Amino acid sequence: MINKSDRAKTRGRALRHSGRVARFAARELPIIERYPALASIPRVSLGRFPTPVTSLAKLAPTLSIKRDDLSADPIGGNKPRALEFLLGTVTKDSRVVTVGSAGSTHALAVATYAKRLGAHVSIGRWRQEMNDAATRVSARIDRVADESPIFRTVAAAYLWATTRRLRGDIWIPAGGSSPLGTLGHVNAALELAEQIRSGRVEQPMQVVVPLGTGGTMAGLALGFAIAELPITVIGARVVPKLVARRSHVLGLARHTRKLIEHTTGSRLPRVRGDAIVIHHETYGGAYGHETPEGRSAAERLAAATHLALDATYSAKAFALALQVADRGPTLFWLTFDSRTLDATSP
Repeated sequence: MINKSDRAKTRGRALRHSGRVARFAARELPIIERYPALASIPRVSLGRFPTPVTSLAKLAPTLSIKRDDLSADPIGGNKPRALEFLLGTVTKDSRVVTVGSAGSTHALAVATYAKRLGAHVSIGRWRQEMNDAATRVSARIDRVADESPIFRTVAAAYLWATTRRLRGDIWIPAGGSSPLGTLGHVNAALELAEQIRSGRVEQPMQVVVPLGTGGTMAGLALGFAIAELPITVIGARVVPKLVARRSHVLGLARHTRKLIEHTTGSRLPRVRGDAIVIHHETYGGAYGHETPEGRSAAERLAAATHLALDATYSAKAFALALQVADRGPTLFWLTFDSRTLDATSP
């Protein structure tokens, strides 16, 4: 139980702004409402939460969509949720470094929001199979980041980033997938739990997300366990199996649980192994490779809602959501913001 004194202390923390990015949210996050001691972790308020859930009954009677494309401005999707915590210590003149593929939406989000905080941003990238969305995102990274070289290999990009970490740059892990970043996705699950319990949203039996570095999937699974919601998180794998391993997702959930327990003194439930399911057939043979199923699914969604999906992540996940929706109430978690495709955006 959270008493009024705890809430007052949480809300009484200093307010600070840098440009248009607030250091504190007007309404506290559900994860901090539940665990006030987490307010001790530095955080920058980037998001507009909660994001809505709408029906996709035109496409499948049991299907709905969580509109995380509306989560933040100018770039929404799932990345701002993690970056609220990962950029918490960034101030004017900080130096920030991260890594990602050539057309990484994570890299673009880091560059966009860290720059708005006044930081110098370095991004080490590696080559990938390019599709239209990845090409457009890559061009925006070139414009926004201070330096963003593309290396032949993943190892070379990490080595380059390591030299900057050693000189004191703030490290943002690939995909934002660390226990700290995963807190944002635990909060997302608790946000959905509030929407369900208020009667605004039907409880899904399963939630479908793209599976890359695993932070979104791990955080949602842990959040649903905390909220005591029997929801299975289904991941559509879009990266090599070496990265998107079941053991990695469960390990990330476990380390995030330990971070919360260490910070708050609370005991949290464990994520059961059967709470996550990974579909490997969605990969398509290469990161960024467009699949026929994904292309068809994206066209169907665009025709019904005018929402655009990217071929790398969300189209593959939506194809899977359409496939499994006949099992029962299914929520597709939209982690992509089509505004990243706008060539006129800064």
